[in-house]
Amino acid sequence: MNDYEGKPEARPFTWEEIQRFLDYADDQVDRAVRAKRKGALAAYRDATLFKVIYGWGLRRTEAAKLDLVDFGRNASAPQFGRYGTLNVRYGKAKKGQPPRRRNVLSVMDWVVEAVADYVENVQPRFGCEEHPALWVTERGGRIKPAEINARFVAYRDALKLPKELVAHSARHAYVTHLTEDGVDRRFIQQQVGHENDSSTAIYTHVSDDFMNTMLHKALAPVLAPTTSADKDR
Repeated sequence: MNDYEGKPEARPFTWEEIQRFLDYADDQVDRAVRAKRKGALAAYRDATLFKVIYGWGLRRTEAAKLDLVDFGRNASAPQFGRYGTLNVRYGKAKKGQPPRRRNVLSVMDWVVEAVADYVENVQPRFGCEEHPALWVTERGGRIKPAEINARFVAYRDALKLPKELVAHSARHAYVTHLTEDGVDRRFIQQQVGHENDSSTAIYTHVSDDFMNTMLHKALAPVLAPTTSADKDR
């Protein structure tokens, strides 16, 4: 349970940490807009990108290689419109094999709203109408994983968050937070593309409060007061 994919010191965001991080990313957009800075579009792109990484439990490379056409409808969740599923085409590959694909179902409505707003109102303003990428740069290229990491580190350090938090920590947080929300473990495993439950277990680091709640529920039948009827039996 102490081993992590990627850097061994990495850990998931807590609920409070991920909220602070995403709020800070949004604040950078507001500041750039108010100052009429050139980087407002890039700041908006990055704020949405981090929400997508967390909201669909993605790796940096998976997020960087997303195209606009990778979103699709989910008949079981019509409320998400054309953003009901996300086709991840560049999942982590086994040695000597091509990248593994997977479809990730949308589960967080606020992230769907964020990416829909970005696609419809912000991405076209980069002036790259013919580019298929979801995340384009101001120079007309596709954003690279290293650029995602650089922006992540800048935001993390500005907030004075622990250096144990890396971009991959948002993926760990996705697994952990869905677990705490009571989502089925097998569903989470399929969402993040793990073949084995043991890999998902490595990602799962629930809070002490959650563990205490689960322990209380488990012990409730044992600790329940004994009734007179029980004594008679």
